[in-house]
Amino acid sequence: MASPEAPPTPQPHDPPHTPPLTLPGAVGALLLGCLSFTPSLLPRGGILQGVVTGILAAIGYGLGVTAAWIWRAFADRGPRPARRRSWQLLLVGGGVLFCTAFGLGQYGQHRIRALLGVTDHSVPHTVLMPFVAFLLFALLLLAARGIRRVHRWVARQLRRWIGARAAKAVGGILVTIGTVLLLSGVLLDGLVGAANQAFSLRDTQTHEGVSRPESSLRSGGPGSLVPWDSLGREGRTFAAGGPTAAEIAAFRGSPAPAPEPIRAYAGLETADETEDRAARAVADLRRAGGFGRRDLLVVTTTGSGWVDPAAVDSFEYLTGGDCATVALQYSYLPSWMSYLVDQSKAREAGRELFDAVYDAWSKLPPDGRPRLYVAGESLGSFGGETAFSGEYDLRNRTAGTLFAGPPHFNTLFRRFSDDRDPGSPEIRPVYKDGRTVRFTSDAGPAVPPSGEPWEGSRVLYLLHASDPIVWWGPHLMYDEPDWIGEAPGDDVLESMFWVPFVTFWQVTADLPFATDVPDGHGHTYRAEYVDGWNAVLRPTGVTEQDLARLRETMTRG
Repeated sequence: MASPEAPPTPQPHDPPHTPPLTLPGAVGALLLGCLSFTPSLLPRGGILQGVVTGILAAIGYGLGVTAAWIWRAFADRGPRPARRRSWQLLLVGGGVLFCTAFGLGQYGQHRIRALLGVTDHSVPHTVLMPFVAFLLFALLLLAARGIRRVHRWVARQLRRWIGARAAKAVGGILVTIGTVLLLSGVLLDGLVGAANQAFSLRDTQTHEGVSRPESSLRSGGPGSLVPWDSLGREGRTFAAGGPTAAEIAAFRGSPAPAPEPIRAYAGLETADETEDRAARAVADLRRAGGFGRRDLLVVTTTGSGWVDPAAVDSFEYLTGGDCATVALQYSYLPSWMSYLVDQSKAREAGRELFDAVYDAWSKLPPDGRPRLYVAGESLGSFGGETAFSGEYDLRNRTAGTLFAGPPHFNTLFRRFSDDRDPGSPEIRPVYKDGRTVRFTSDAGPAVPPSGEPWEGSRVLYLLHASDPIVWWGPHLMYDEPDWIGEAPGDDVLESMFWVPFVTFWQVTADLPFATDVPDGHGHTYRAEYVDGWNAVLRPTGVTEQDLARLRETMTRG
């Protein structure tokens, strides 16, 4: 009798394919990636747009995974693999949505470029955008999964001594702290240190066409207490630059020669401590006769010691050359990097320099003192503000102040703006009926509020609605600012709207290119200084035709 046939040996099934992404995460990445194409303040090139899209897609993926985890916790069930049809629908629908967002985004960028007068646009960079976005998204996702693997390894080690839940929680805390310390400490400090070293070498160089001044009225010149080589790259440009006495006389239309303006400066190599550098700058100012001039300007520099030529040149033209300017360097880093990491140095420099000048100035006979003015742009306005406690202090200790492009974290700027009169918008706030402090993007017309008296010392802030330096801050991640909800400025698209996380990264991407736009937009202030100083100084004998010629001169420079 034949033996019964043995049943076939069951073959193991192939393990189900695990997709490299989860469906909720992919949906989140798609949504935030598409929202990244919405307009912000300035035009974005293709590469930069790819960076923004990649970062926001990674954030969206994390938010999608987190939302799914919370949902499963409430539903009290584990994860389920997504159906193939769901992935197919996402692929087709997501592709259509992404292409639509991309097209609308390019149209929005075209409108922004037309609004700001930007003509530069690279089609190849636009084509590369999706590849840049995908590459950055993949790298960020791999980094996040690497951190998760480290967390699991730490939790396994801790389970030898404590319970599983406690090990998971403690491991998460340890890995989070370690990651933060690595990024903000070792990595960030290393990058800043390397940048500082690189730019310190650049500081020893001199801009082409800049040579040591032959005048004793300039730091680094004959008889100066500050050596020429110690001024730094930007300090040498400042000391050697500016209008000549003949150019000032020609501008004023006077047959008599104009005085030559005095410029005093101290670089990082002049002295090790900020207080000592301020003392050296003031000593050189005194040596050159700066306290004997009619007008004296204290400028807090930005970053590597840069002073906007338009800020000081227009001051010298409108004062007829009978003036002196003093400034000092506090960093080697360029402006946008100093803006992020050198705020404490800017604060110290602004306070020490003004206090040193004010100490010498206040000891002069009241009828023999120059009129004392303060100015600063960007981080320079932040440093310049720190010498004062508020509106009354600015009014009582200065003859006038001109700040341009103030960062959002400026203490006084935020106080004046947050406490603005009801009904005035954030891009053009009115503080205390404009009795001392006023704000404008264009000081050519009457500075608002029109019809209100503006007696005594005048404090004027110049700010553009499209300047990301003015509006950027971590608050953009979680809070809609008033300036977005209100009517937009003349150079901001009305279609810009706030989205959590998205708007923050868009405006962050605007920061490094804030000065790469035409004058009158973004963080570019040149012609505005003419009308700004005209409003603050109130010079006599200057006509509208004179101002128009001076605006043209500043724009060309």
